[in-house]
Amino acid sequence: MELEKHHTPLKILLADDDPDDRYFFEEALKDFLQPTDLTVVNDGEQLIRQLTDETNMLPDILFLDLNMPRKNGFECLSEIKQNPRLKELPVIIYSTTFHKKIADILYKNGATYYISKPFEISLLKKAVQKMLTYIEEENISQPDIENFLVTTEKNNSKTFFWFNSFFSIPFTESFK
Repeated sequence: MELEKHHTPLKILLADDDPDDRYFFEEALKDFLQPTDLTVVNDGEQLIRQLTDETNMLPDILFLDLNMPRKNGFECLSEIKQNPRLKELPVIIYSTTFHKKIADILYKNGATYYISKPFEISLLKKAVQKMLTYIEEENISQPDIENFLVTTEKNNSKTFFWFNSFFSIPFTESFK
């Protein structure tokens, strides 16, 4: 996929049933320099219909919530990665749920990255910007598992989000 920097809008598909999370995601996109074209679906069935309708252009990137009605994110990821037309689509897990075992399963099933929904809009902007920059640079492929969880830096710490709370662990070296 060849994109002209800052000219061709990045086609983003967000699958999330929570209206507040969708609103914050849309707000996070507003400050970006590169143009974006956001499409939002509210559940897994709607997502799969959108992606498998061959009259629709595929997005450049999919942000996928895990906890959705009708068809959850695990089921959607499995269907996407088994579909020859969709299997190369970068799928970023975007969820409030984080558990190492779940992340390991998602990694093995082909998710590209995992963003645990941050509680601060500034941290959300950083995480989403990182993914969009990878797309724009055509450098979005699944990393080593140690770098699968997208973290944001705050006060020289890596911030990890676990369920409904977070903690920071200072690192002396930077992970890429």
